[in-house]
Amino acid sequence: MSYRKEKFLTYKRSDLIPKLEYLDEMSASDIDNLFREVLDNGIYGFCYSMYEEGQGPGTIVSEAQIKKRIEILKPHTEAIRSFSTTEGNEHVPKVAKEFGMTTLTGAWLGEDEEKNSKEIDNLIKLANEGVVDIAAVGNEVLYRKEMDEETLIEYIKKVRKAIPADIPVGYVDAYYEFVRRPDLTGVCDVILCNCYPFWEGTSFENSLQHMRQMYHQAKEAGNGKKVIITETGWPSEGSSLGEAKPSEENAKKYFINACLWTQDEEIEVYYFSSFDESWKVGSEGDVGAYWGIWDKNGKLKY
Repeated sequence: MSYRKEKFLTYKRSDLIPKLEYLDEMSASDIDNLFREVLDNGIYGFCYSMYEEGQGPGTIVSEAQIKKRIEILKPHTEAIRSFSTTEGNEHVPKVAKEFGMTTLTGAWLGEDEEKNSKEIDNLIKLANEGVVDIAAVGNEVLYRKEMDEETLIEYIKKVRKAIPADIPVGYVDAYYEFVRRPDLTGVCDVILCNCYPFWEGTSFENSLQHMRQMYHQAKEAGNGKKVIITETGWPSEGSSLGEAKPSEENAKKYFINACLWTQDEEIEVYYFSSFDESWKVGSEGDVGAYWGIWDKNGKLKY
């Protein structure tokens, strides 16, 4: 029996799912206890946070640093998502496999063609070495407008042709990109969608229903293909966006909702994120540093 099935059955036995609708009636201590119960029972996957304090893109990260953080995550998940195959990121799927974990391994694409080629070549190499369970060709490169759809599709086709047929190949972006771009959706083996009610200014009270709608839009666009939620989460600090308000309480409740709903529906989800990363303040505003379940020093936040 797979890890996810085991945990799904555990949740059903402990009768946690019905508590979703009663979160607002629970005390702060009950929320804390439920958060820990969900985390300790284990969730499907985490997005791997690469950088410690003072580090960021461009930092070459050691295998020892990667191992230290995966050791923290291992008791709580069996799946890790990584975002790049260079600057030390290539060690993430290798270390994860040493811990018996499954891997969703991404090649980071942007405007630099030379870097893109290196990322793609490394993804192909890792897949052929047997440490990649799902290959993600790019992450939100269309959202960032750093590549056109036709070029991205060619990269996806290149990877698909070069790695074993039993390794699914896809592309990660916001759920609506798969609705808007049927040619892109058609070339993916699996739909890898990011679902963020927070970034669309949705209140916490409406966030679970909004995430459900996001997922089902991607599922409909996929026309029978498997859909994985590759990112979702809620920040614990920072500025509000519309009706979306960062707070520790909302972050804990969102984690509970997202994990229990996806367990109940048997949806694979990679929670964003594992650790706080200070460098993200520059690209995402003050909320960028506070998406982790653990803080920047590796301490559980809640």
